Amino acid sequence: MKASDSTKLTAFLFPAVSDWWLTLLRRGMALQVALTCLTLRSDWQYLFSSKNGGMVNRHLGEAILDLRSTAIPRLGWLVRAGHQLGLREETVLFLAWLCLLVAALFLLLGLFCRTSAIAAWFLYLCAVKSGNLFSYGVDNFVLIGLFYLMIAPLPDRSALDASLFSAAPPNPQRLGFHLRVLQLHLSLIYFFGGITKATGQGWWNGTSIWRALSSPPFDYVPLSTLISLRPLLILGGICVCLLEAAYPIFIWPRRTRLLWLAGVIGMHVGIALTMGLYLFSLVMIVLNLAGFGSQLHLKPPRFFRLTAGHVRL
Repeated sequence: MKASDSTKLTAFLFPAVSDWWLTLLRRGMALQVALTCLTLRSDWQYLFSSKNGGMVNRHLGEAILDLRSTAIPRLGWLVRAGHQLGLREETVLFLAWLCLLVAALFLLLGLFCRTSAIAAWFLYLCAVKSGNLFSYGVDNFVLIGLFYLMIAPLPDRSALDASLFSAAPPNPQRLGFHLRVLQLHLSLIYFFGGITKATGQGWWNGTSIWRALSSPPFDYVPLSTLISLRPLLILGGICVCLLEAAYPIFIWPRRTRLLWLAGVIGMHVGIALTMGLYLFSLVMIVLNLAGFGSQLHLKPPRFFRLTAGHVRL
């Protein structure tokens, strides 16, 4: 490799950026986990208790998990540890839910950022693996976002940790490297998702969108409306394939970044409104805004505003 090529590669992998993207990711993922906890509050015991009386319970999910590996974290570990301390299963499960919610709130405030990120990731992972029969794609993306927070150069300057403990500002090049990894990860996710969709006929003739919008419990749109909008279903399927497959091509150049980002966010807003997948749409919007929206150099909302200016890529 030539010296000039090495310099270009280093400049690409280690750009000097501000921590605005990290603030977006931290607060967005904290909001995501907090909303998940509040949504599951009434069903938490039913989903994860071994005494719910149903055929599908935590023991069944963890038994299936054992077929893959006994080293995968699960809520059963916490329940057994609680038994050693004389705590009932219901108490341990409630404490796990409470600790996950508290970790999310601490992340939102930027208090004990690293510890909170690790705790949120571990507890969320335990819940997802114990309830793997009920989990779907949103949980994988939440874990991805929390993992990036675990390894990111926290705290960002808008976190309470930065002011309470007088933490030194994160190194701009180190911030840039973590941002680049997130950007490349998102590019691969959308590219292969789009290519996979494009290889089948369902996304080109509207069948896949029809099935998605008409299958319970996602049938928010009346069937009569779907029938009348059949030409739009075909157009929508083609747009989804193009948006995702061409994501790595148009999201990186500055001239097309805003357009493609708006298209992808619009797609996820549409999924939320027509299928009720609000948490899935939220986590995808958060990841996109943190990965690429933070580099648009738009004036951030007052709640998120940094004390320092942005560093252009």
